[in-house]
Amino acid sequence: MSSLDRRSLLLGAGASLGLACCGRSDSRPAPGSTGKTGRLIAAARAQIGITTRYDPAYTVIAFPGGDVPRGRGTCTDVVVRAYRDALGLDLQALVNADMRAAFAAYPHGWGLKGPDRNIDHRRVPNLRTWLRRHGAALPVPADASGWRPGDIFTSLVGGTGTHIGLVSDRRGRAGWQIIHNIGAGTREEDALLAWPITGRYRWALD
Repeated sequence: MSSLDRRSLLLGAGASLGLACCGRSDSRPAPGSTGKTGRLIAAARAQIGITTRYDPAYTVIAFPGGDVPRGRGTCTDVVVRAYRDALGLDLQALVNADMRAAFAAYPHGWGLKGPDRNIDHRRVPNLRTWLRRHGAALPVPADASGWRPGDIFTSLVGGTGTHIGLVSDRRGRAGWQIIHNIGAGTREEDALLAWPITGRYRWALD
């Protein structure tokens, strides 16, 4: 999804739904949100106020452990950075290794002839494929009550835009809040079900 598309959504009905559903929320962490789950969520939350822009521009970065400047990024960067900072797990390197071994198993909507370690891990369809291939996929709950802090969600925004983020350990009005970047930097808000859910994953946690 382009930066312009995401900014437009923030001003439109989709983002309004995500913000309007918040109401009064309980900002207290869930009991027992410690260990790897607690560390992952804390690492995602630490990006709030640091990553203040949504920027999907292709950028040549280091490998492994490469990143664009922390002041900007995409929804995927929230997840990638949280796993690196909290658990020392580098999705850039992991996705690249799997794509080199099984490139045909990954989406080919970008016309690439092979893996690109600068961008592959920053694309939601690739992360979904990697998580599924590594046993992290879970059934999507019927409602918000079935989610757990630390879950990774993916959703469809505006009919065609792919999105990803982490389920928080703080409750909103309708269920768990989420930590994500959908247009104006990393934020934590009550918007888990604001857009159609396309996947649920849980990886390397307690």
